[in-house]
Amino acid sequence: MGELAQPFDMSMPAVSKHLRVLERAGLIEQRRDAQWRRCRIRPEPLKEVMSWTERYRQLWEERLDRLDGVIEQIKAQQQIKAQQKEKQRNGKQQRKK
Repeated sequence: MGELAQPFDMSMPAVSKHLRVLERAGLIEQRRDAQWRRCRIRPEPLKEVMSWTERYRQLWEERLDRLDGVIEQIKAQQQIKAQQKEKQRNGKQQRKK
């Protein structure tokens, strides 16, 4: 635990608490070896999370791409309307002259 705590500005009790949370989540395994407490990362649960989030990442990327397309269409329509209004104003100003 001392080695784990060293790079972080955390107390030993705080590190211990974090490790217990990770252990309850199934992300690490802890075992005692004399005065040492050894920790081992369990990657399987993270792989499950990655797989689940990957499906949703793809879904949201597709939806956001479609939304981007709709926004571009709206911008193009607004630009056309602005150009039409500008032409109308220019036409009225020329008729006044």
